[in-house]
Amino acid sequence: METLDSHFYNWFGVLFFIVIYSSVLLFIPFYKKMDKKPRGTYIAFLIAFAIEMHGIPFSMWVISWIVGKNLPEGILWGHTLFSSIGFWGMYINIMCAVIAISLIINGWYNIYKKYWSKETGKGTLVKSGIYRYIRHPQYTGLLLLSLGMMVEWATVPLLIMFPIMIGMYVRLAKREEKDMVVEFGDAYKAYMKTTKMFVPFIV
Repeated sequence: METLDSHFYNWFGVLFFIVIYSSVLLFIPFYKKMDKKPRGTYIAFLIAFAIEMHGIPFSMWVISWIVGKNLPEGILWGHTLFSSIGFWGMYINIMCAVIAISLIINGWYNIYKKYWSKETGKGTLVKSGIYRYIRHPQYTGLLLLSLGMMVEWATVPLLIMFPIMIGMYVRLAKREEKDMVVEFGDAYKAYMKTTKMFVPFIV
């Protein structure tokens, strides 16, 4: 129990983790009020992860109370599947974070630099950089970042919120694409036919 206690109640770690992982939202523009719900869901997911990893093992306490015995590490607390894969959950999380941040920054850079044309005073359809392969790299990045967290430290709140978050970002992407079709017409429809939505060559 001493080892368990030493890992938790690190509230500075909770705050630090939330600030660092939420900073990616600075590179994802939210122009419409309806966009705030997916963003809020990501922040809630992040807070739940940070608190259960560095603050208190809430899921472990609740499930242990229900079943009447302590859960082994990796079952709704601690490193996910620790007994099977050791610390590979943590390594996978790091790899997901590196890829996710690269997607988000690349998407932001191409939109920021290439969308608006000063000469015409209109937006330009961006198909360079990561947009050559997927239409919504920043949303893919957020979902990949969240998936990595869950692979490392799966808890009840994360398992509930992750599929909800996927649904919200899929709906948001579809609504945005309707706006893109209005703005760019057949050019965007052709782009949709040749470029996947979230994962290159898959979906």
